[in-house]
Amino acid sequence: MGTTSRGIAMLRAVAAGRARVTCSAEPDLFVDGLPCCDQFTAHALAHEGLVRPARLGLVGQQVPAELTPAGAALLTTVAAAA
Repeated sequence: MGTTSRGIAMLRAVAAGRARVTCSAEPDLFVDGLPCCDQFTAHALAHEGLVRPARLGLVGQQVPAELTPAGAALLTTVAAAA
């Protein structure tokens, strides 16, 4: 799921520091303060280990999102292939 064009765009937003994520088992992603239109992909990015909360928070709280090393590596691979 992380390799779709929408997933890559979400990863780029996280890398740019424009994303927040809710602390939950099914984390919702917000970009530029707006909820992502595809929360299924947002959940998949988290479950695939590509995105995570940058810090701990209360359940349901929005915190900054960050790429995991796997997420950063995927973006590097996509950039090299372009």
